[in-house]
Amino acid sequence: MRKACNILAGIVLSVSVGIFLLSIVFRVSGIYYNNTPSLPVGFYKIIDAPVGKGAYVSFCPPQDEVFDMAVARHYISTGNCPGGYGMLLKRVFAQAGDTVSIGGAGIKVNGELLPNSVQLKTDIDGSELPQYRLGEKMLGDSEYLLMSDVNPNSFDARYFGLIVSLQIQHVVEPVFTWGY
Repeated sequence: MRKACNILAGIVLSVSVGIFLLSIVFRVSGIYYNNTPSLPVGFYKIIDAPVGKGAYVSFCPPQDEVFDMAVARHYISTGNCPGGYGMLLKRVFAQAGDTVSIGGAGIKVNGELLPNSVQLKTDIDGSELPQYRLGEKMLGDSEYLLMSDVNPNSFDARYFGLIVSLQIQHVVEPVFTWGY
């Protein structure tokens, strides 16, 4: 019995070390693993491309109370971004020159309502969600609207508003994804 326990402990330790080393290799090679439903689950690679409409980007959230709340409620993870936030992956839906409005009925870009953009009043646990508002505004050179188009429950621009270019870390592209 003791021998079986030692073997099992060795296997668990080996798997843990393997996963840790694999995560280092991924990070060094520019691979992100997305396990959230905001974008298709899977692996995304950093690419050398400009930030533009339709691109997937990784970004560090700005330090403010809405992201403090998001970490406390586990909407986003902790990580190495300022404020102890984890980096987020979202898609760019608007950039400089686009007109954006954000309200309870959803997000409009250039007058068109985006899919899955209606603000929810509460999360799955019944906790109230922030209700960000932005009247019609033409985005400036450093402003972006980042959100999910696949998950109506995503924590995105509906709740935190616009993101500035200094917060965007990388443009990424899907390598291998599943679930959508």
